[in-house]
Amino acid sequence: MKADLILYNIGTLLTPNPSDNPVKGKALNDLKQLKNAFIAINDGTILEVGVNENYKNFIGDDTELYDVQGCLVTPGLIDSHTHVVHGGSREFEFEKKMAGVPYLKILEEGGGIHSTVNATRMMDEKALFNQAKKSLIKMMEFGVTTVEGKSGYGLEESTELKQLRVQKRLHEKLPIDIVSTFMGAHAIPSEYKDNHKEYLDEVIKWMDSVKSDSLAEFVDIFCEEGVFTAKESDYLLSEAIKKGFKVKIHADEIASIGGVDVAAKLNATSADHLMAITNKGIEALKKSNVVANILPATSFYLNSTYAPVRTMINEGCAIALSSDYNPGSSPSENYMFTLNLAAIHLKMSPNEILNAATINPSFSVNRQGEIGVIDKGYQADINVYDAKNWPYVLYHYGINHIKDVFKNGRLIVKDQKYVKE
Repeated sequence: MKADLILYNIGTLLTPNPSDNPVKGKALNDLKQLKNAFIAINDGTILEVGVNENYKNFIGDDTELYDVQGCLVTPGLIDSHTHVVHGGSREFEFEKKMAGVPYLKILEEGGGIHSTVNATRMMDEKALFNQAKKSLIKMMEFGVTTVEGKSGYGLEESTELKQLRVQKRLHEKLPIDIVSTFMGAHAIPSEYKDNHKEYLDEVIKWMDSVKSDSLAEFVDIFCEEGVFTAKESDYLLSEAIKKGFKVKIHADEIASIGGVDVAAKLNATSADHLMAITNKGIEALKKSNVVANILPATSFYLNSTYAPVRTMINEGCAIALSSDYNPGSSPSENYMFTLNLAAIHLKMSPNEILNAATINPSFSVNRQGEIGVIDKGYQADINVYDAKNWPYVLYHYGINHIKDVFKNGRLIVKDQKYVKE
């Protein structure tokens, strides 16, 4: 078979190895590296990966040749935890936050998550679409080819479904894959503050509309002190599984109250945040295939504790890295900066970081075997960097090292700029 596109003259091709399970422990340092490489692509799928002049065997009459000019190539990056569809922004509370005003005080004054909920309820689908589109284009320009997006800024059925409909339309209209998560249990509406069970039962009812309209694959919940308990989280996620959803959980962000145990018990695809994870929680995770989804940009922005990732890796946990893009605690679409933080603050090696930004998040969005690896049969999601090697990308922080991005074998970013249809 001949290729319709060939990327050749690749200085260094760096990719995770295919795996049937999330990559853990010492294996996080294992990558495949090829010099003077090529990638042959047919109909959006990788046809062959090789070296030297062998790419000429795949040239047909209509083959397009792309000269990588000796640059670095990796798989497209996967940002597996975001809240990309939301209304408004929260810069008005930034100065208060920097001055040390407690979050609960900001909440009392109309800020915090309630501000975003109100803004999201007020915006129509077109406005939400346009705002999120800008963010997704920025993400693509930073090399993200697949993103997970959560609802959770409605806390009522109509707005939660509105967020998910917008995500579905964005997935259809933009050249980026958006994996949707229903998170009606992101917070507790004030009218239900004394009756969590009643609210959770409402959220469970909403799942029927989510499922019937194919609006989400996953259900998530915020398991935290002052929000939902481990028992409540177990209840909601167990009901979600019965309805055919896969599940995730926000766990151990501020306090460890059993969310990780719920994740392990229910075989969640991921447990996210984990800044307050205990040794007991680490033990539960390492015995499972639950991906530990770490969000260092949130720790950076809130000037708070970072997750104990070195301990988690040494104990044999599977690590993924995500931006947690949201208007309150991580208002940045720069996924590259998330990876810089992983090197500087989480003390992860360059190889560990690439595995945590590609193959492991493919498992946490249930796309394993399809994305996150450059190999025959995988989706042709490919980043070309204005760099010769991967450590340089992490060392030279705070800027965008992406040159070009291919999604399904199609050029979507050229010279750091989104290619409009």
